[in-house]
Parts: sequence; C-alpha cells; structure tokens
Amino acid sequence: MAAQTESIAWIGVGKMGLPIAGRIAGAGCQVTTFDASAERLAAARQHGLTVTASAAEAVAGRSVVFTSVPDDTALRAAVLTPHGLLSAMAPHSILIETSTVSAEISAELAEAAQRHGIDYLRVPVSGNASIAHTGALTCFVSGSRTAFERVKPLLATFTRAQTYLGEAEQARFAKLAVNLMIAVSAVMMAESLALARKGGIDWRDILQVLDDSAVASPMVKYKTPPLATRNFESTFSCRQMAKDLDLILGAGHAVGVPLQLAAQVRETYGSVIAQGEGETDFIATVRHLERLSGLGEPEL
Repeated sequence: MAAQTESIAWIGVGKMGLPIAGRIAGAGCQVTTFDASAERLAAARQHGLTVTASAAEAVAGRSVVFTSVPDDTALRAAVLTPHGLLSAMAPHSILIETSTVSAEISAELAEAAQRHGIDYLRVPVSGNASIAHTGALTCFVSGSRTAFERVKPLLATFTRAQTYLGEAEQARFAKLAVNLMIAVSAVMMAESLALARKGGIDWRDILQVLDDSAVASPMVKYKTPPLATRNFESTFSCRQMAKDLDLILGAGHAVGVPLQLAAQVRETYGSVIAQGEGETDFIATVRHLERLSGLGEPEL
C-alpha cells in the first residue's frame, strides 16, 4: 500500500520522533501526533503537524500508529496500561514501535497486541536526531512479514534501508548489538586519541590519521569533524548510552552471553555521568580519558 494512502498517528514527538513524523507528513500522509510534553506538542504544531489533546484521540481510527518513547517505563505507561494505546486503536491496525527498549517488554507488548487484534512491528531505528530529518536513518524490523510489506513504503519515507529479521524480537537484539559496538568504539576511540596525544601527535593530525586509516569506520568519520572543533553538543547523550548499555547487559544475561567489554564501558559512562557530563554527546569519553591521562585541552 502506498505511503500516501495511510492515516498515521505518531505518539512521542521528541528529538527523533518529531523529524520522522515530519518526513512522513511530507510524503503526503495524514499524521496526527501526541506527546505528554506541552513543549513538544508546541514544536510539532510549529512544524505543521496536527496535534491532539490525548493519545487516544490521536490513534482513533488510524490504520498505523507509531510510538517513539524514552524507555521501557514510558512504553508500558503509553501502551500497556488499561487505558493505553492498545485499548484505543482500531482492530487490524498496525502498531510500529521505534524505540530502543528491552526484548522483555517488547515480547509482552506483542502478546497484548495479539489479544487486541493488532499487528505489532518492532522497528528500532539506527542513527540520531541530527540526521533524522534527512531520511538517512536505517531500521531493523521484526514481526509480521505481511504487516512489514504493507508499511515498507512508510518506513522508506524516513529510512534509507529497512532490514527484516524475523517474526519475534530479532529487531530488538539487532539494535542492541549495533549500539554495543558504537559504545565500545567511543571508548576505544577515546583511549586511542589520548595515547596519540601523549605520544606528541597534534590533535588535528591524529584525527586525520584515524580518518585515513584502516579503522576509518562510518562512526569514526562521523565523529572526527565535531572532535576537530571540540564540539561535544549532544546528538546522543552519555546518559542515553548508559541506559542502552543497561539494556545490552540485561539482554546478555537473559540469553547467556558474557558481555565483558559492555560491562567495562558501562562503568566508563557511569564515571562520565558522575562528573556532570550526562547530557553531553556520547563521544565525551574523549574528555574523560584526557582527564585520566592528565591532558588538558589540545591546541586547535
């Protein structure tokens, strides 16, 4: 079914939700939004989106409902309470959950959706708020294959790739696996940069070395430009990364995978947060390692 023929509700118009909902609306869909924050609703209104007074009003009669929430607790409150979204959604509609949450609550949601006659797709997105408006995000999908095929044109309005992985919680594990590599890479990059500076290499020179080397992953190339100017404004915060690492460690425990690096990296982020940098970008691990190494600010 073409994206333009769907009637959409988007619940949670935060830093990620708002630009994505905007892209769907820009593709010609009717998008109705709700958020518990009056500030976020005002932002949605400024972006030309329709806002409602309640989540129930937003989803009433809609064929597809997206949710974008901070964590398991927010998802439970929005969807699984007696007066939550599932109770207000139309039978045979599709619920698309885009957040980074645990496989446990996702499986609970799947059972509840089935009882209500609603198709449920896990569609966590990969990328951050700085690119969400560009359509360059990617997503991992699990749930009903038929439902996925129906909404794939919708997903293509805000993602450049949509990877279908299976019927159950595969998409949740995919997102956690990707975020684990990002978190470990951020600490590894911080240690590498501190070592290079201690070895007498100028700041911009070592960033150029990384950019031109065998380790020049998309993440390295994404982070070297802001590091060049010492810009630690958050695209994804240290606090958010710590929350995801908690999910990652919980998933590892649940399925019997020892995640030793994840545990160590989680402690690093705990230290960064304790030093008052919880809302800085997750690459603030660089400053943390500099402090531990007795390094001050480099010359730019």
